[in-house]
Amino acid sequence: MKSNAKALYIHIPFCKEICSYCDFCKLLYNEKFINNYLDALEKEVSSLYQGEIIETIYIGGGTPSCLSYSELERLFKIISVIKRSENCEFTIEGNFDTTSYEKLDLYKKVGINRLSFGIETTNEKLLKFLNRSLDKNRVVDIINYSKSIGLNNINVDLMYALNNEKIKDLEKDLDFISSLKVTHISTYSLILEEHTKLYIDRVTNIAEDLDLKMYQFIENYLKKLGFDHYEISNFSLPGYESKHNLVYWKNLEYYGFGLGASSYLGNKRINNTRSITNYLALKYIKDYEELNKHDTMEYEIILGLRTKYGIDKEKFKKLYGSSIDKCYNYSDLINNSFLIEDDNHIYIRSDKWYISNEIIVKFLEGEKYE
Repeated sequence: MKSNAKALYIHIPFCKEICSYCDFCKLLYNEKFINNYLDALEKEVSSLYQGEIIETIYIGGGTPSCLSYSELERLFKIISVIKRSENCEFTIEGNFDTTSYEKLDLYKKVGINRLSFGIETTNEKLLKFLNRSLDKNRVVDIINYSKSIGLNNINVDLMYALNNEKIKDLEKDLDFISSLKVTHISTYSLILEEHTKLYIDRVTNIAEDLDLKMYQFIENYLKKLGFDHYEISNFSLPGYESKHNLVYWKNLEYYGFGLGASSYLGNKRINNTRSITNYLALKYIKDYEELNKHDTMEYEIILGLRTKYGIDKEKFKKLYGSSIDKCYNYSDLINNSFLIEDDNHIYIRSDKWYISNEIIVKFLEGEKYE
């Protein structure tokens, strides 16, 4: 299957501890598994990667930084077969407690130029609720060292709408994050996923009106600092949008390697197994979805409406041979001020992003073709 992939994701599922809210594909760090996992990953990459020049690489998890220095060296050797564009955005995720000066030096040496760290919250009670830990002095130290060696493009994750969290708690988190002077902030409202500790413990979500107030508080706070709210959950300083995530939101092709990773190649969305036993036995793929024209049009809309750029009408017409207003009736959403349409794009009004899911559903319900 020939692909036009320009992006590549690699999943490292290992963590030192399991967060109470996490539904990602993850395993507790176990040294005996690591080399076998990297062996399987190397075989997957060499058997499926077709030699395209890649513009974004993202190593996520799990917690990639929990690998030892030598394990990280092995990982980067595996990745070295990937042909990178001159300005390739190369990101690695990590936690502050498993990131060291030595690892940061290694990142710089192999060409990583973007870091992503989980902070989630600075509140001790809420950290305990999430089964996380955070040393603020270490955070400052790691951020400062990263910048000192030229790793200036840094994202941090913030979680909000936690049980018993108040606006003043959120403000303290934002005050601390703003003091770090990072370039990108990803924000996530707590979602109670099945098979997580919080779900099993029957934790409930906070009131929806407080969730909305927190969302609006974050948006207003970060806008005052010059951050652009360019995607429902993401804010960046100008020029520091996540190029990798924009590949997903633009419905472009990408590789996904590793346990539980997903790929979008040609007209197929491919999901890897979440079973470590199967993965180590080189049975990588769990299932795949073969997309028809109708499916890809829906993805174009669902993903495009997540960003401030919206749906590119010219691109839509070029891909599907028909203008979008011939395929969908969305006039009510325009007339009721949920959507804005100009000559080139259709996008959700920024003050309606909080209800974007409902708007997207309404948009898709207006399909006019067989």
